[in-house]
Amino acid sequence: MSLSKLAIACSVALGAMTLTLAPASFAATAEVNPKAVKAAKAKPKAKTTKAKAAAKEAHPLAMSVADKEESDEPDTAGSASTDFNCELGNKITIYTNATDDKHIALRWKKRLHRLSRVGTTTGANRFENRLYGLVWIGIPAKGMLLDSKQGRQLANECKDAEQAKPAAAVEAAPSLGVLPATGG
Repeated sequence: MSLSKLAIACSVALGAMTLTLAPASFAATAEVNPKAVKAAKAKPKAKTTKAKAAAKEAHPLAMSVADKEESDEPDTAGSASTDFNCELGNKITIYTNATDDKHIALRWKKRLHRLSRVGTTTGANRFENRLYGLVWIGIPAKGMLLDSKQGRQLANECKDAEQAKPAAAVEAAPSLGVLPATGG
């Protein structure tokens, strides 16, 4: 019986030794033939470039870091601007162009960003800049700026002068514990 245990122990040791020597044998091969290593490294790069090109063709809305539209500051000449006051003292300015309803320019923290319209089923105005992860959602009562990369709100309760009027009228009315009549 001890002979069979010895044979098993030897085969386990031989297997472990083979596993520890395998990386060294590959390294020795790489040192001997550096052209093979360069060729092996070049092949994956070609595949990733082709894969990126195919992905861009398959998804025309997919944007890369080099996308000039979103990385450059947009030109706001001739655009109408709307100032929004948000919670916590944040301020946002949105520039719109009557001839282009597919894009807006948004000033946030001293930087101007170009955002592109994204269709919604709710009727909300949604604009995104995928490069920076900015998402502007505008509804009739307020607007909100989100960071889609970090999954957090940047500014909430953003209201322009028109949206702030009803809230100011409610606050100015005497508080009697009842809502004002709506005329209906």
